[in-house]
Amino acid sequence: MIDHNAIAPSLGQALSARGYQTLTPVQEAMLSDDHGGQDLLVSAQTGSGKTVAFGIAMSSSILSDGRMIDRSDTPLALIVAPTRELAVQVSRELEWLYANAGARIVSCVGGMDPREERRALARGAHIVVGTPGRLVDHINRGGLILDDLRVVVMDEADEMLDMGFRDELETILKAAPEDRRTLLFSATVSKQIARLAASFQRDAIRVNTISDEGSHRDIEYVAHTIAPSDAENAIMNVLRFHEAKNALVFCKTRANVNHLLARFHNRGMNVVAMSGELSQKERMHALQALRDGRANVCVATDVAARGLDLPDLDLVIHADLPSDQESLLHRSGRTGRAGRKGVSVLIVPFKARRRIERLLGDAKVEASWVDAPGADDIERRDDERLLNHPTLLETAGDVDLAMAHALIERHGAEQVAAAFVAAHRAKRSAPDELMPVPEPATTRQRGERNAPREPRAPREKRAPRDDFSDGVWINVSVGRKSGAEPRWLLPMLCKSGGLDRSQIGAIRIEDAHTRVELHPDSVEPFFATIGPDGRIEKSITAWKEGSAPPGKSNPSTARIVSKPAKASHRKGGKPKQDRDEWSPDSDAPREHQGAPKSRRDKPPSDRLKKAKPKKRDRRFDASASKPPKRKKPKRPKA
Repeated sequence: MIDHNAIAPSLGQALSARGYQTLTPVQEAMLSDDHGGQDLLVSAQTGSGKTVAFGIAMSSSILSDGRMIDRSDTPLALIVAPTRELAVQVSRELEWLYANAGARIVSCVGGMDPREERRALARGAHIVVGTPGRLVDHINRGGLILDDLRVVVMDEADEMLDMGFRDELETILKAAPEDRRTLLFSATVSKQIARLAASFQRDAIRVNTISDEGSHRDIEYVAHTIAPSDAENAIMNVLRFHEAKNALVFCKTRANVNHLLARFHNRGMNVVAMSGELSQKERMHALQALRDGRANVCVATDVAARGLDLPDLDLVIHADLPSDQESLLHRSGRTGRAGRKGVSVLIVPFKARRRIERLLGDAKVEASWVDAPGADDIERRDDERLLNHPTLLETAGDVDLAMAHALIERHGAEQVAAAFVAAHRAKRSAPDELMPVPEPATTRQRGERNAPREPRAPREKRAPRDDFSDGVWINVSVGRKSGAEPRWLLPMLCKSGGLDRSQIGAIRIEDAHTRVELHPDSVEPFFATIGPDGRIEKSITAWKEGSAPPGKSNPSTARIVSKPAKASHRKGGKPKQDRDEWSPDSDAPREHQGAPKSRRDKPPSDRLKKAKPKKRDRRFDASASKPPKRKKPKRPKA
């Protein structure tokens, strides 16, 4: 129960009217007598009711006798929030909390009309809530005067520093009076937060309300390992499987948000987007659509969703994986708020599983690793929901019962029930089939050096083939240079030569030809089948090893013959030198075939001495000192 003696009466009445029976740990901590008038550095997990907590903490400084707010023409309290949505949400919470105290609250956020905000500040405001950039703009223009400021509250201070608002925060704190109170609320107290607190707080009291048992005990973490190409299908299956009243899908970039938004719209889903490229008016319309039920899925970036408090948000999906534990906790903290249960689902490609396991360990969060829901799982869940449909459990009215009796009499009970089932399933999109995911890598596969290596099984020795002890080798006129491979040589030999695979032994591919081992009993039938020309295919022939290829004599009896020289067609040219050609009747070895004899006998140095340099053509030489002279055209005679 709420201790009304420790809380301001006007705030206690507002909490009771709002239905508060108990307070959260961070709210209870703000009721301590030791905290009155002191600076506070508070760390509390997301969704623990920090807005009401600092509303209670600053009440002792701005309320007279705990009932009505003190009169002032300039603000008494200033709350700084990192995003527009969080600032608007804080403003709404403080409106009902300080309604009985008569406080005037003004919000100053980007995307809204600054002239209207300056007019509201000029009319008088007791509490101002805004984003850092807009507040600094009003301070520099003289619209926001902080001379009478008593309390400064920084909500989500860690996020404001991560977003690069340190200069703006220092400007705001320097413009405030030195005797004001400074309250810093943050989910995590990093070194930057500690330095900021040491610079602008005086003897701050450290308040830690995060339980040592782990973060987000009301949130169930689930990790689905998927194939990288199935990410979008897995997200849609997760939404279909849970069918939460409200779901939030996180992406890293605006482009990813727009892409998923288009995919969801194509599937007939009611979806809205939250990204930095939207105006404040568009953001407010999106949030209102989620609150009144016109949409049940929101696709957002990390910055845009900071501080969102959506009603009945039961599901958070990490479409793009978080990069650190702070991002993971802030994202997941959008659900499971104020004692409600929630589910946080991570879509993990199987190659990123090891990294996410380390991330969850650093955040002290335990997740259940299960397969993403498939089509069969979704259909079973749909059947369970249909059997427990709320309309089947409610008492039907007389008009509905009369119509039900008429339908049963005309169509029968089974046909009416089947039509009900078909109408229920027609409203839902069909689930997607997902690809199978490989098993997680073993310790050795993950690259850990000290992991014990599993012993290999001894390799069985291949038994020798007794039937090929006297095999006969043949040559085939295709080799490695021609792309010969056993996978097509073997079937070609079997088909063209009438062989069986058991009659072919080793196949050794060389550069110009291939050697094939045949069973002794199959050699003669093979050559009888392919014929005397030894042709296997159009341009492939076979012959026995040691004999000449088909159509050629034995190379050992070859000799060199000369072809008659051809006359040169150049002007004044001499006939070309004779070239050695290989012939089956030549006695000379074949390696002498090639260049003319006259050039072969002379060393290269003699040829180089006689080489004359080419004449330089000055017309095309860019290095010439003088341009070439051009002949003047002759004038025609008169």
